[in-house]
Amino acid sequence: MLSIVKSIALHGLQGYLVNIQVDISAGMPAFEIVGLPDTSIREAKERVKTAIRNSTSEFLSRKIVVNLAPASTKKEGSIFDLPIAVGILIANGFIYNADLTDTILIGELSLDGSICSIKGVLPICIEAKRLGIKRILLPRSNAKEASIIQDLEIIPISNLNEVIDYLNGNFAISPEPTTNFISENHATYEFDFSEVKGQENVKRALEISAAGGHNCLLIRQSWLWENYACTQIAFYLA
Repeated sequence: MLSIVKSIALHGLQGYLVNIQVDISAGMPAFEIVGLPDTSIREAKERVKTAIRNSTSEFLSRKIVVNLAPASTKKEGSIFDLPIAVGILIANGFIYNADLTDTILIGELSLDGSICSIKGVLPICIEAKRLGIKRILLPRSNAKEASIIQDLEIIPISNLNEVIDYLNGNFAISPEPTTNFISENHATYEFDFSEVKGQENVKRALEISAAGGHNCLLIRQSWLWENYACTQIAFYLA
C-alpha cells in the first residue's frame, strides 16, 4: 500500500515542500530510504522502527521503501522522523481516518516514541503558510515559536501515540493560541536611530548585538591625516 505525507525541508533559511512517499509490500523484509538522504535521515530507520514498537502499534515485517521527493534535492536533519513514521502507520492501516491534504508534519522521534524539539521551526512555518498549508503537527516544545505565524493551525504533540489517536479522531488536541508578537513586544522610545545621521555600519552592529543578546564595545579613535578628521570605530561582539 502507498501513502504520502507532506513535510518541509530547509535550504539555508528557505523552505521547500517534501513529499514522503511510503510503499509497503510483501517480500523479503527491508527498510530503504531514497531521495538523497543524509546520514541522520538514514539513521531514522532505527529510530522509527523502535519508536513504533515502543508505542501501541506493531511494526510489521514487510518490504518498506520511503522516497523523499523531490529526489534531486539533498535532504538533511532528523525532522522527517515523524512523517516517515506516520506514512508507515498509514500504509499499514494503523492510521485510517486521516485527511492530510493541507497538513505537514515535522519532528524527531525518541526511541520511546516521544517527539523531540527540532531547529528551524519558524522558517518552516513561514514556508508552510506561503504554500497554503492550513495545519502543522510539530513537537510541543516548538509550538510557542511557531505560534507567531498567523492563519496556521499549530498542533503541538508530545509522542507518537498522541499523533495516532489525533489523526484517527480518537483524541482532541487544542491548537496553540496565536501569539501577537508585535503588540506584546513593541515599545515606544523618545529617541531612536532615526536621530543618528549616517553611521550605517555602527547602527547595524548595534542592532545585531541587541537582537542576539551579544556584548558590544565601540572604540572611537580620532586623528588628523592630510588635514582631514578621520574616525575609526571598532566593534567587538561576543
